[in-house]
Amino acid sequence: MSVEAAALDDATLVARSRDGDMRAYEQLVRRYQGQMYRLALRVVGSAGDAEDVVQDVFLTTWRRLGQLKDDGAFVGWLYRTATNRCLNVLRQRRPVAVVELDDQPSVAPRERPERAVEVSAQMDALAVALRGLTPEQRACWVLREVHGRSYDEIAEAIGATQQAVRGRLARARAQLAEVMAPWR
Repeated sequence: MSVEAAALDDATLVARSRDGDMRAYEQLVRRYQGQMYRLALRVVGSAGDAEDVVQDVFLTTWRRLGQLKDDGAFVGWLYRTATNRCLNVLRQRRPVAVVELDDQPSVAPRERPERAVEVSAQMDALAVALRGLTPEQRACWVLREVHGRSYDEIAEAIGATQQAVRGRLARARAQLAEVMAPWR
C-alpha cells in the first residue's frame, strides 16, 4: 500500500473497505492487530487463544462491515467485538490457562540478578492475581489500566452500564491490591 494510503484516517479506510477495497481493510488490520492481540492475550491468558480471537475478530468485522453505521466508530466496534469474543472464550473453558503478559519488563544485562528474580516473581504474582478475577473484572481492568479506555467505552465493549464497570473495576483493583500487597 502506498504511503498516501497508509496516512488515511480510519473512517476513510472503513468506507473503502465496505466498497470492497481489500488493501484498505489490510491497512486497518495492520493498524490495530497489535492492540487487539495485547488485549486478547491479557484477557484470555494464552497466546494461542489470543491469536484465534484476533483472527476471528478481524474476519467477523470484515464480514459485518456493512452493519457499521458510523465509519468513525470502527475502533470502538473493534474493541467491543474483541472483548466479547475474549469473554466467550473464558466462559467456554475451565480451568483458566496461565496468563502470559507480553510486556514484561526486560532486565538490563548490568542489572543485579536479584532484581531480575524479583521482577519475574512480581509478574508471576500478577498473573496469578489476574486469574483470580472474574472474566468481566479482568476485561474491565485490562481495558482501563492497560489500554486506557474510558468508562463509557468499556461499558459499551462489555455491554454493561458505566456504574457496573466502575463497580467491577473497584472490586478488581481491591482484589489485585490485596494479592499484590507483599510487592509494595
